[in-house]
Amino acid sequence: MRRNPVPFLIAEGCLYAAFLGLDLFLPGSGLDVPIKYLSILLCFCYLLGHSRNTDLRLTRVALAFTLLADLFLLVLDRWYTAGVASFCVVQVLYLIRLQRAGRRPWAHTLAFRGGLAAVLLAAGGALGVLDPLTALTLLYFSQLTANAFTALSLGRRGRMLAVGLFLFMGCDLCVGLCNLAPLLPEAPVLVLLPFAQVGMWLFYLPSQVLITLSAGKLCD
Repeated sequence: MRRNPVPFLIAEGCLYAAFLGLDLFLPGSGLDVPIKYLSILLCFCYLLGHSRNTDLRLTRVALAFTLLADLFLLVLDRWYTAGVASFCVVQVLYLIRLQRAGRRPWAHTLAFRGGLAAVLLAAGGALGVLDPLTALTLLYFSQLTANAFTALSLGRRGRMLAVGLFLFMGCDLCVGLCNLAPLLPEAPVLVLLPFAQVGMWLFYLPSQVLITLSAGKLCD
């Protein structure tokens, strides 16, 4: 049975407006944290009770790991390596969704993704920032990027997932800029820092809503 998404979208829209208002007018208050986490929990709950569709089940498990990652990174604000590792699992699950839909040879897929990860890790090493957390983050981001472009290549079937993953990338770029600010205090790009501080969740919740709504649409 297909579930009506309108109540879900209305609820998410209300939560979105609430935490963006707090981010803009009461930054740093901490009042936004439970609202943000609730918005991701709602994505997971929306898929509960559905169905025998494997693509939907994979998305539901991915959202469970997303909740775990946000527990570490947002709510507890500690154990960042565990949080990023959880997001790595999320991207592996989306890779499986995309492989089932596109039926590309695994050897080609893994070669491309391994090469992309190697390039990012080499860049991190060249910049002298390659500690274990940064290495894991670059590995995660390489797989998110690959998933976004792979979803785009699926055409109409993958469009909603692709947009969600590109918004996810936008969130992560904002996070990266905020984290790099202390290391690059004179960098011209820091003019974007005030936007990045709000942009993280400006991009993140819509990304998760679109990914949630994409569940079950890639294949049976």
